[in-house]
Amino acid sequence: MTPLILAAPLFLLFELWQLVISERYVGIKQIARNGDPRKLGLSEVTAFFWSGLILAAWAWQFALLFVPFTRVYGLVLLIVSAVGYGIRRNCGLKWLLVVLTLEGAIRIGLLMSLLGMAWRRL
Repeated sequence: MTPLILAAPLFLLFELWQLVISERYVGIKQIARNGDPRKLGLSEVTAFFWSGLILAAWAWQFALLFVPFTRVYGLVLLIVSAVGYGIRRNCGLKWLLVVLTLEGAIRIGLLMSLLGMAWRRL
C-alpha cells in the first residue's frame, strides 16, 4: 500500500472541518441578515491553516494520479474541486452554502470510497 493512502483520513477530517467552517461563515444566519462573509474576516491562524490545507489537498489529489489504483479517485477529486470552484465563483451568496455542502459531500463520499478500497487491498 502506498503512503499516500495514509493521508486520506486526515483529508476526510479536513473536509468535515471545511463543512463546519463554511456553515459558520456562509451559514443560513449570515444569509438571513444579508451578511457578506468576505467582510467578516477569518482570524489569521484559521486562514493560514485553511489555505495551507487546501493547497495540500490539491497536491495530494494530484499525487494520487501517479498511483495506479488511486488514479480515478485523484482525477475525480480534482474534477469535483475544479467544477465546484467554478460554480462557487459564479453563483450568488444564497447558493454558495448549497454548492459548498454538495461539493463537500461528494468529496467526503469519494474519500470514504478510497479508504474502503484501500482497506480491501490490505
